Amino acid sequence: MNYLNLDRDKTQNTVTQLNILLADYHIYYQKLRNFHWNIVGENFFDLHAKFEEMYNDALIKIDELAERILTLRHQPESHLTRYLELSNIKESPSDTNDIDMVNILLDDHGKILIQMRKVVDEADKGNDEGTIDLLGAYIRELEKTSWMLDTWRMNKTENRQK
Repeated sequence: MNYLNLDRDKTQNTVTQLNILLADYHIYYQKLRNFHWNIVGENFFDLHAKFEEMYNDALIKIDELAERILTLRHQPESHLTRYLELSNIKESPSDTNDIDMVNILLDDHGKILIQMRKVVDEADKGNDEGTIDLLGAYIRELEKTSWMLDTWRMNKTENRQK
């Protein structure tokens, strides 16, 4: 790890948390595909396109997370059974209605944000600015996506907050 000037032992906790985040993103990605394929009703066009945008973004993040783990000279988890064990989020049924899909995703976003902050905390302990920078951008982007979905939900469910 000399080329990074990081202590491999100090990055182990960061990598552990990154692998959990990687698992979260794999389950989240598949959930978005599920929702994209199975959305029906009056909100089909809005959500079908939004879910596709979101799963394309998640796919990029999956690759970047795995590459960050490799950069830190560790191995990323790469088995579906392991993702299901590690992930903070769970699969969802295919027959979920549109509003519930958005509610589930917003709940998942909260769990993913918590996991991202755990990664940042561990990376900070190891002086790992590269991981902190990567996750800072992810946090900002997911917070914005959450705000947009929440605004959509408020408009659809007449639960507007003033």
